[in-house]
Amino acid sequence: MAEKANQFGQFNLKSDIISALTAIGFIQPTAVQAKLIPAVLQGHDVVGQSQTGSGKTHTFLIPIINQLEQGKNYVQAVITTPSRELAAQITKAAKQFADKLPYEVTISEFVGGTDKLRQVKQLENNQPQIIIGTPGRIKDLVSSGALKLHAVKTLVVDEADMTLDMGFLNEVDYIAGAMPEKLQTLVFSATMPEKLKPFLKKYLDNPKFEAIPVSTVIAETIDNWLLATKSKDKNDVIYQILSISNPYLALVFANTKDRAKEIASNLRSKGLKVAEIHGDIEPRERRRVMKAIQNLDYQYVVATDLAARGIDIEGVSHVINDDIPGELEFFVHRVGRTGRNGMPGLAITLYGPDEEDEVVELESLGIDFKAKQIKDNQIIDVKDRRARKQRVATTKKLDPTMVGMVKKKKKIVKPGYKRRIKSAIQRKNQMDRRISQREEMRAVRKANKKRGDA
Repeated sequence: MAEKANQFGQFNLKSDIISALTAIGFIQPTAVQAKLIPAVLQGHDVVGQSQTGSGKTHTFLIPIINQLEQGKNYVQAVITTPSRELAAQITKAAKQFADKLPYEVTISEFVGGTDKLRQVKQLENNQPQIIIGTPGRIKDLVSSGALKLHAVKTLVVDEADMTLDMGFLNEVDYIAGAMPEKLQTLVFSATMPEKLKPFLKKYLDNPKFEAIPVSTVIAETIDNWLLATKSKDKNDVIYQILSISNPYLALVFANTKDRAKEIASNLRSKGLKVAEIHGDIEPRERRRVMKAIQNLDYQYVVATDLAARGIDIEGVSHVINDDIPGELEFFVHRVGRTGRNGMPGLAITLYGPDEEDEVVELESLGIDFKAKQIKDNQIIDVKDRRARKQRVATTKKLDPTMVGMVKKKKKIVKPGYKRRIKSAIQRKNQMDRRISQREEMRAVRKANKKRGDA
């Protein structure tokens, strides 16, 4: 009865797979799973543009495990991911799934910062069916001859844009080059940078592309507050916010690792116990810190975008943005860390006068900021931060797929909201072009007149 009720049955998966999915609580596919699992099962190459929290991990794990040759001790699938923490999360998900099967699935995790010689020795005796790891370590094991990829059927490149950002695409290229020519390649990425396209063209054959916007990344349960810092010391402002709000778990985002270290150091000087997640934290320490965060040993976590992206930290009640991120789409990733599973969440963004364009850009997507200020050790409303002349931002446009990621509260969205915003921007651009053309024509006429007078 349970198997019939499980909606993953529509994909014609093996009965053991359906039973295992039911056992781990997977009954209904997410949007990305419903769109892409059939294509993966049919052997197509796939490009999935989907955000963290969309269910993309099981989008590739389910078909891979469903199609494994049982009892065959050779590497059948390789999953690369740009960070150790993401590799650990995928490995955990894969093993939880595989543990519910009546047969053994061998899974190994290979990441930097671990004992390479021990891994080489392990591979001498056993080639796992599924490899999950960071590109650098997998490349090292392949180049040493310890890891055999001559019979791999499926390559997964997870968080491809982050892989590109962190400079690991050459390693992935090397790994893919060690695999058979007939290879199924699955690429998952939050965004699709232009520099990623040559890799896709090289390794993917007529891929099925799906962009799955996640409408609940910024959920109705999240309040977005905006706090102008002006001439204030932001370190003091962040400490005040944390002291006043007393969060269950606060995630403070900084744009750089140096700034993250500065914020963490300042909070510690005030007597707070703070965890850091950024590129300068050693691998072993990062694993220890992540475990401590999961155990709720920390109330405050300071992180950078790349280091924290994709890491699942449960119970985040507050997100504080030290700055509006340079890449505006990261704003959506950050804020989406709170307000999950119907729980209330609060995102507080600090901004300076030079960031007004970025604020307007985010507001144009429907993010409803509430202007706040700190007064008498309380966070209170600001009457109207927009009393001054309004400007429409024309720089740092978000990826179009991000527009669908902001779930607006219906009571504040008027009919034709998006259309009117788009029309207003188009009118502004047309007006700017006309003014520029008129100025150019005046300059030409003036120059001609001067030559005539001469």
